[in-house]
Amino acid sequence: MCGIVGFCNLKRKLDTNNYTIEKMTSLLNNRGPDEKGFFYNDNIHLGHRRLTIIDAENGKQPMTKTFGENTYTICYNGQIYNTNEIKKELIDNGFSFNGYSDTEVILNGFIYYGYDIVKKLNGIFSFVIWNNNKKELFLARDHFGIKPLYYSIFNDTLIFASEIKSILAYPRIAPILNDVGICELFGIGPAHTPGLSIFKNIFEVKPAHFGIYNIDGLKFYKYWQLISLPHTDSFETTCETVNHLLGDAISRQLVSDVSLCDMLSGGLDSSIITAYTSNYCKKNGLPPVETYSVDYVDNDKNFVKSDFQPNSDNYYINIMVNAFKTNHHKIVIDTPELAEALEDAMIARDFPGMADVDSSMLLFCKNIKKNASVAISGECSDEIFGGYPWFFREDALNSNTFPWSIALKERQELLNKDISNKLNLVDYVDSRYKDSINEVTILDCDTKETAEKRKISYLTLNWFMQTLLDRSDRMSMYNGLELRVPFCDYRLVQYMWNVPWEIKALNGREKGLLRYIVKDLLPDEIVNRKKSPYPKTHNPNYLALVKNMLSKIMENKEAPINNLLDRKYIIDILNTNGEAFKRPWFGQLMQGPQLMAYLCQVNMWLERYQPKIEI
Repeated sequence: MCGIVGFCNLKRKLDTNNYTIEKMTSLLNNRGPDEKGFFYNDNIHLGHRRLTIIDAENGKQPMTKTFGENTYTICYNGQIYNTNEIKKELIDNGFSFNGYSDTEVILNGFIYYGYDIVKKLNGIFSFVIWNNNKKELFLARDHFGIKPLYYSIFNDTLIFASEIKSILAYPRIAPILNDVGICELFGIGPAHTPGLSIFKNIFEVKPAHFGIYNIDGLKFYKYWQLISLPHTDSFETTCETVNHLLGDAISRQLVSDVSLCDMLSGGLDSSIITAYTSNYCKKNGLPPVETYSVDYVDNDKNFVKSDFQPNSDNYYINIMVNAFKTNHHKIVIDTPELAEALEDAMIARDFPGMADVDSSMLLFCKNIKKNASVAISGECSDEIFGGYPWFFREDALNSNTFPWSIALKERQELLNKDISNKLNLVDYVDSRYKDSINEVTILDCDTKETAEKRKISYLTLNWFMQTLLDRSDRMSMYNGLELRVPFCDYRLVQYMWNVPWEIKALNGREKGLLRYIVKDLLPDEIVNRKKSPYPKTHNPNYLALVKNMLSKIMENKEAPINNLLDRKYIIDILNTNGEAFKRPWFGQLMQGPQLMAYLCQVNMWLERYQPKIEI
């Protein structure tokens, strides 16, 4: 895992001063704490920060290869899980290798397969390859955008980086928040429309896309998409196929030259990962798997059961630890550090995110990094197997909007009056929602329920899952920790896309099919546990702390948050301990204390990034 950055101009020679690329690269130090590297050319400068996972000696970047009379240079962030298969095919076709890094496999693969290399890769990646003879730059991003890649074009120069902060460090690239950015931030956020960022003229390479930048400009092409097909497999074959795909995805992601661990919440998904990992360790004579969980000071004492969070994790974690004899580490986060990390979490994302849901993950990863460099997560299972409440709740199914973000009226009211009179968040979100729904292919053979669930699955995969993947990447890489997500294997996602809802939700349960498949792998209590989201703090001291933080901000009438949001409405939220905003801001958790923490993040962001507001 790494951070990549660079800029390319094909119409004139670049300045020989290396200060700009070095400064831009330094802002990605967290993503790659182990090494840095640079590549300089008349037309392109590249910078790389490396987190060393595989082949420390021969995987240094940027990496240049000469083939015939041409030279190619790659700058890459990611991990490829089918490296051995591609490498064997390349060796059979006359290629030789200096080591066993996936970087070298991608570069040789590009030389041999050309643009089609992306169709060969199974993994998480974003990379650029400079073709020196053609004066052409190739950019690519993985199937689900697990690894980030942003870009901007200014004065005939293409600027690109793993994170927005590096692009903003390029001379004369200014942080500008226009009408689209405000609608993205407060209408869609913390999700975002694929391809966009909240900053004017800064974009992201869309998931499953590659780009070609040459003298004719920058053009993008989609290399993969979900395909709707009739599901003809029997129930038994379906179970066997899912079991094989999941097992293969997990086993491929257990390869590492450095210490590796599992995140364990005691939920179905992380428990599946732990069970597979534990069995793999036993089979290969390895020490017991290291597992990590997150909790908060006094959380058991203050836990409040709800429809969205029906039970706490500790009881179920202990079941898994005892059943699989893992070497478990419980990370307990205290209230002050959770609040203090809100700013770092915002900086990691480059914009306000999921408040303490983010800062908790950031601190969780920080503690894991003390002992491991790679962690495996059960993320993405709910999106693929139908685990979220909105797959079942009538109010969500009939909301005619993104079901995890239905508080649109409240979001509009949160804007200050001048901005609110100019922008209609509801119309903006509705347009994005309809555009996405219209991309879904419904089959004639789909039952009414399967057709309905295809639509909500598509939204969940392309919007909600993207948000969680962004969160996972930013919070883990801020600590130099690689996070792997086996459930997000594109082969598994494609197969499950066409499994009828009646099978996917077997016995009327969320993730019913998955529960059935792993019933002999896990303890019964784990298999039957009701879906519970990432844990949040229930400590009343946290509410008091973020309320005090926000109150201090609002005491200053010149605070930058007042340039965007309605001061009176925020004061109402404070006066009612967050009850003025009845529905969660996003997903299942962002209510009350989390909303106050989010508003604190907004002000922190405005103070640090100082965006110019244009509407």
